[in-house]
Amino acid sequence: MSQDEKPGWFGRLFGRKGATHEPEDEPPADAPASPAEGQPDFATGAADVAHVPLPPGEPSPVDPARNAVPDEIEGADLQPIEGEPETPPAGTAGDDPDRGAEPADTTGVARPPATDTPAAPASAPDIQPVDAAASLAHDAVAEPAAEPEARGWWTRLTSGMKRTSSALSDRVTGLFTKRKLDATTLEDLEDALIQADFGLETATRISEAVGKGRYEKGVSPDEVRAILAAEVERALDPVAKPLVIDASRKPFVVLTVGVNGAGKTTTLGKLALTLKAEGRSVMLAAGDTFRAAAIEQLRVWGERTGTPVVSGAQGADAAGVAFDALKRAKAEGADVLLIDTAGRLQNKAGLMAELEKIIRVIGKLDPEAPHATLLVLDATVGQNALSQVELFSRAAPVSGLVMTKLDGTARGGILVALAAKFGLPVHFIGVGEGIDDLEPFAARDFARAIAGLEKD
Repeated sequence: MSQDEKPGWFGRLFGRKGATHEPEDEPPADAPASPAEGQPDFATGAADVAHVPLPPGEPSPVDPARNAVPDEIEGADLQPIEGEPETPPAGTAGDDPDRGAEPADTTGVARPPATDTPAAPASAPDIQPVDAAASLAHDAVAEPAAEPEARGWWTRLTSGMKRTSSALSDRVTGLFTKRKLDATTLEDLEDALIQADFGLETATRISEAVGKGRYEKGVSPDEVRAILAAEVERALDPVAKPLVIDASRKPFVVLTVGVNGAGKTTTLGKLALTLKAEGRSVMLAAGDTFRAAAIEQLRVWGERTGTPVVSGAQGADAAGVAFDALKRAKAEGADVLLIDTAGRLQNKAGLMAELEKIIRVIGKLDPEAPHATLLVLDATVGQNALSQVELFSRAAPVSGLVMTKLDGTARGGILVALAAKFGLPVHFIGVGEGIDDLEPFAARDFARAIAGLEKD
């Protein structure tokens, strides 16, 4: 390079202007210069590397021939260069689904595809287009990941009741460790029970049972838990009754009612499986014509349990769907008809009137129907469950309760408060979203689980 020739950026970067020796790879003096050499950056539109002399015959970076595939590599089986990060093809796994597919790289030399396609990164999601309504229905009945070993009901029950039992156990341990039983201790125990939604009446009775004969004496946390379990069992034993299907009433019609999100549709799907396991023929009626994807959700449960589903279009008259379902169940000789209904707030007169209409309409085909009306309650609503029972009982002949989502609250004592106030049969309890997480209610198991004791 001559002294008065302006060096490019590459040369300036490595200090070539003042170099006292020639580079090892300097081309011969008679070599043709690059067409871009000596031109300013804004003229060529290329990087400053274009100013560096190139070997003989080497095209300029901005030469259009640069993008052509040389003859010697045409059809060659190229493999990724070791250590070179690969760019995933446009529109494949690794693209951001929110942005869409990345455009293909058109700046480098075109490469024929390799014989062995590299595996996609382990973290890349397998994204498939889905239908929105079907996705909602699938999510609503999705089961938790399979566990290494099937868990028995007691294990699932104690695990589901863990939040309530842990809260009570912590309070009991703190109150009765190295402390004599006195009026203040009993009041604190009563407060702990009320916070767990046992209700004032039940909390007072349990506190009195703990203090009986032990006043000003030491009492261990284990003794208190044992007394708690005994009192809860005593309160719940009269209402722990199974759902009895009268075979002489065919079909035996079961109507489910409750507020939005209580778990009516899921409960019906699980109940259908239980009844089919008993050898009964079951039919489902999709009477929730209001909620988005509710009909599809019940159809999914029907497919999973092998149960036919009678349904109408979304927004159709729920009473009409129930009427058609009962008519078909009679014609096909089904043993049990399970009717789903839309969730409704207990304080909305119009919605409660619609529920009354469903009962009137199916009564035209069978004056005794529904033979059982199950009120599905969400345990997480706490004391609000008491008003739900009271108001739903005015609109429908509620014959029994199903308590769901006990695994989602530390206020599992609400079931005890309901038993003390209404005395309605408790047929089933649910402690999870799995298909096996709905079981007939057993007072003793529930009482020991809520007190944090082992099964005896």
